[in-house]
Amino acid sequence: MSHKVAVLSNVNMNFAVRMLKKALSEAESQVLVYEPEGYGNELGTLLDPASSYESFAPDITFLLLDLMEILEHDLTENSASIERWFATLKGALHRERLYYISDAFLWGPELKVIQDSNCARQLEQQWQNCLQALVQECSNVRVLPYRHVIEEMGAENAFSFKMWYMGRILHTNEAQKRIVDLLFHIISLQDRIPKKVLLLDLDNTLWGGLAGEADHTPVVLSAEHTGLMYRNLQQVISQMQRQGVLLGIVSKNNEKDAMDIIACHPHMVLRPEDFVAMRINWQPKPENIAEIAEGLNLGLDSFVFWDDSPAERELVKAMLPQVTVPDFPDRPEELVPAMIQIYRQYFEQAAITREDRSKTKQYAENAKRNALKTQAVDFASYLRQLAIEITREAPAANLERLTQLIHKTNQFNLTTKRYEQSDIQKFLQDTQTHIFLYRVKDCFGDNGIVAVVIVNLTGTAPSIDTFVMSCRVMGRNIENAIIDDIESTLYAHGYTVLQAQYIPTAKNKPVENLFDKLGYEILQTSADGGKLYEMDLSHRPKRDYCVKWH
Repeated sequence: MSHKVAVLSNVNMNFAVRMLKKALSEAESQVLVYEPEGYGNELGTLLDPASSYESFAPDITFLLLDLMEILEHDLTENSASIERWFATLKGALHRERLYYISDAFLWGPELKVIQDSNCARQLEQQWQNCLQALVQECSNVRVLPYRHVIEEMGAENAFSFKMWYMGRILHTNEAQKRIVDLLFHIISLQDRIPKKVLLLDLDNTLWGGLAGEADHTPVVLSAEHTGLMYRNLQQVISQMQRQGVLLGIVSKNNEKDAMDIIACHPHMVLRPEDFVAMRINWQPKPENIAEIAEGLNLGLDSFVFWDDSPAERELVKAMLPQVTVPDFPDRPEELVPAMIQIYRQYFEQAAITREDRSKTKQYAENAKRNALKTQAVDFASYLRQLAIEITREAPAANLERLTQLIHKTNQFNLTTKRYEQSDIQKFLQDTQTHIFLYRVKDCFGDNGIVAVVIVNLTGTAPSIDTFVMSCRVMGRNIENAIIDDIESTLYAHGYTVLQAQYIPTAKNKPVENLFDKLGYEILQTSADGGKLYEMDLSHRPKRDYCVKWH
């Protein structure tokens, strides 16, 4: 999807903007970049309805600020300049646009002679506090991790007095290049559908050495030397898990030997509860991966498989080409950088939602649901025991999750239309568009916000533009309850007909006949298998489901 982006600053970033345009052009991106008129008037540019920025109307704006210029070189603690800047910015924000605001790094010649070592830290913290408060209040504001770029380079390499005096260019050429790389990366994340599951081998992958060989050579996992390399790897993976990456184990071991290490080794960071699936046996690994995919109800293209064995990697590539299989480093000291690259390339998202942070817990609860299903005498009994509760949620208060569902859902997605957060903002202000958002809970826990339906009220009859639902809750007749709710709502508002559409893709075959099962009449079919449906709302069929509405 195309984007329009702008980079605004209170210092000269014109060269960086040109580098960004060149990088996007070379990547054959459809992104358009705003050419700023000078610099140093970022708030005026945002506030002026007649500015070229406003005519350009970017959907993503990066605000890259030099804190020293905001302070006007006044290093008084609790400077009012920061509060004033954020108060003015808040009044300039458009609800339908996305903003990335840089975090703080204070730099200037006077800091070299100041004796109060806490001064810079306190002013930076004041900026951070104001920024975090704005992020909490405005769902369309995010933090641009500018400080990390400077810290990685070091201030001496990132800033240039010479460049500053020549043209108010704060950063060295290398720092500007790294800032552009950061902006490019963030832009690329906007439309990417991340992978969901990282499958890990054990021996010489999560630890050094072989499980079960403790009498001869204990596994390499400790707080020093090579053992620390494996421990640090696990710490990185653990952080990934806390940000929504699902973890699984696919390893050829005696299960007891491996589980003793995972559960009891004093230097294991990852424990049994951190994994949503474990296949520790002597079966071929492609078979184990296929079983995990079926059990989690996820497509194989959602998986990344990491194993130190070239033979196992090649076998998975050959047997399961949909699974991503990265290379494995040659030396243990390369483990952490390799995993960081895997995260950035396959799993990183533009924003992390509450649902992402609780994914492992949700999938563990799903395992309990599946166990209940095998014990129930019939499907109706299973649904009654689940005690499913559905709640309508406010779309405006859950924009990130709503947008994420539309972007990431492939299987239960009737039309596979992808909308940005700015599009959703416009829908919310449009009286001819209605967004339904649903949370599902049951006796095992909260599945989170799992379904979105967008209804277009223009035309001769209302039509379902988008219907997506997380694969976590498929197979429980929840879609029947949701459609009933939408139809009842529309009928209560005087509508007598509802239309719907199925547009086939490579991944949404599971819902190919959804509207047929819901009792809709086919009005039209297309050569590619697409179908247009209609329902007479005064003659809706009774549908099977067992839910309680909240």
